[in-house]
Amino acid sequence: MCLGIPGEVVELYADRADLAMVDVSGVRRAINIGLLEDENVQPGDWVLIHVGFALSKIDEEEAAAALAFLQGIGQAYDEELAALADSLIE
Repeated sequence: MCLGIPGEVVELYADRADLAMVDVSGVRRAINIGLLEDENVQPGDWVLIHVGFALSKIDEEEAAAALAFLQGIGQAYDEELAALADSLIE
């Protein structure tokens, strides 16, 4: 199962405008933010991530609600976090 999961932007890559370091429940990965080029994504912003791409900017309240729901469904969320931890975007 693939889920859209919220993550907090912690760093923008100076040499790659399409990438940002994002924290998802303690897992940090480079995520492609190219689809949000008109959204002025900055560290501290929350984004909804699916298969390594940020699909939309969301507010912190929406992110917290989504994380609470995802943590409540258990195994599917755990599998998604494991897949994120194993992924690498260069």
